[in-house]
Amino acid sequence: MYAVIQTGGKQYRVKPGELLKVETLVAEAGQEIHFDKVLMVQTDGGIKVGKPYVEGGKVTATVTAHGRHPKIKILKFRRRKHHMKQAGHRQNFTEVKITGISA
Repeated sequence: MYAVIQTGGKQYRVKPGELLKVETLVAEAGQEIHFDKVLMVQTDGGIKVGKPYVEGGKVTATVTAHGRHPKIKILKFRRRKHHMKQAGHRQNFTEVKITGISA
């Protein structure tokens, strides 16, 4: 059993018991959250595809932690012009554990 959900402008394929890092959510660690934007659900009975979302589809998850990804280094360089610019970026994330899928 698995589902495809949409959160934070991205789509994720999830199954129960899986740990997943998604864009930052406003929730405390240990809190249960629900994802209502379910695009597809695969069960033993078959596959349900939404138009655009599956009616009655819901994925429940528990927030395990908040954190930041490793730093990405950005380098802008113009050869022979004595110009170089460096920057870095760390994206925030929320780690969730998928507890259930219903459709």
